[in-house]
Amino acid sequence: MSRIVMYHNPECGTSRNTLAMIRQSGEEPTVIAYLDTPPDAATILRLVADAGLTLRAALRTKDTPFAALGLDDPALSDADLLEKIAEHPILLNRPFVVTPKGTRLCRPSERVLDILPNPHIGRFVKEDGAVIEAP
Repeated sequence: MSRIVMYHNPECGTSRNTLAMIRQSGEEPTVIAYLDTPPDAATILRLVADAGLTLRAALRTKDTPFAALGLDDPALSDADLLEKIAEHPILLNRPFVVTPKGTRLCRPSERVLDILPNPHIGRFVKEDGAVIEAP
């Protein structure tokens, strides 16, 4: 098993860029297509806490049923939010990456460099043409 785990959505450019950066660093991560194989509630809570986020901060609002489900209501508990994520995994923002150096929600994708065992990936060109120089 790889020492890097990535919760990935192949339809997401940020997620694809993050995966490419990991691979350019010389690592082949264990990739979990989280929409097909959603993490359980305990895993979600661990990912979010290890990344230094709140569950609410880890919600994806764009292109999801976030608004239609009324998830902007501050009275909703983490249990309520977890229930909705279980019903609609797209609500969990991505990509989450776990390495021996830590866990990050990699938005933007270059945040993965903070936790890669070898962050010196050199020049990287994102799908949108943006250039990342990581010595």
